Amino acid sequence: MINNVKNVFSIKDLENLSGIKAHTIRIWEKRYNVLQPMRTDTNIRLYDLASLQKLLNITLLHDHGYKISKIAAYSEDKIPSLVREITSSKNAKNHAISAFKMAMMNFDQELFFNTYNWLIAEKSFKEVFHQVFIPLMNELGLLWQTDTISPAHEHFVSYLIKQKLVVNIEKLQSQKPTRTDKVFVLSLPMNEIHELGLMYLNYEVLLHGYKAIYLGESMPIENLKDLKKHFQSIVFLSYLTVQPERSLINEYVDEMQEQLLDETTSLWYIGRLVEFIEMEKLQDNVVLFHSISELVEKL
Repeated sequence: MINNVKNVFSIKDLENLSGIKAHTIRIWEKRYNVLQPMRTDTNIRLYDLASLQKLLNITLLHDHGYKISKIAAYSEDKIPSLVREITSSKNAKNHAISAFKMAMMNFDQELFFNTYNWLIAEKSFKEVFHQVFIPLMNELGLLWQTDTISPAHEHFVSYLIKQKLVVNIEKLQSQKPTRTDKVFVLSLPMNEIHELGLMYLNYEVLLHGYKAIYLGESMPIENLKDLKKHFQSIVFLSYLTVQPERSLINEYVDEMQEQLLDETTSLWYIGRLVEFIEMEKLQDNVVLFHSISELVEKL
C-alpha cells in the first residue's frame, strides 16, 4: 500500500474485483497455471495489477463460453486479442465494467475515456448509465466496504462519471421545459456527499421535459422552504445514501413533512436509507423509491 492506493492484491481482492471465487482461482492456478502469484514469507498469495488484468480478461472469455483449459493454453498475447474480438461486437457490458475497473485501479484517464467513447458510439447516454455505470457504482460500493479499493479509487472514477453527467445535463438545460405541471427540486441532506445518483436523476428529470432546480449536497431544510415562494407545484427529491444517520432518518422525514408539505408539494425519497423510513408515519404525498429505474418510471 503506497499513499493509501493499492497496487498489490490478496486473493480475496481478486475475488471481489472479478466475481470469481477464491477457491476457483486457486484451482485455476494449481491445475492450469493461469496466474503466478507472489508469496509472502508466510506463504500468503499476493497479486500485481498485471495479474488482475489477466484474471478480468480470463473471466470475460469464461463468461463467453471458453473453457478454462483452453484459455490456459493460449499465449499471453492471445487472451487480450480474443477479448478485443468479443468486445468489438459493442455489446459486452461486462468488458466495459472490467475496463472501467482497470482504469480506476491504474488511475488511467485515457482508458476510462476510450472505454466510454467506445460505448457511447453505440448506445445512448441513458443506456450507458443504466447498463454500465449503475452496476459499476453498485460494485464499487461493495469493493470500498471490503477494503478492496481505497477512497482515492472511488473518488477518481466517480469524478470522471460526474464529468460525463455534467456534459449531458448541460445539453438538456438549454432546452425549454415541455411539462409545466410541476417543478423538481433536487437536494441532499446535511453532510451527505454522495452526489452521483442525484446528478443522474437531474438528467432524467430534464430528459422527461420538467424544470429541475438542482441544489446538490448539504441543504438545510429551512433553505428548501424558500423555493415555495417561487414555484407553485414542487416535488422535493432527496437521495439518502449515508445521511441522516439511520437512527435519525425518521426524525428527518418528519421535519421535512412538517416544514415543506402542503397540497401543492410532494416529497420523493430514494437511496440506501429508504428501507429504514417508517411507512405508517408518511403522509399521502410522500413517495419512497427502491431503485433509480422505479423512480424514472414514475416520471
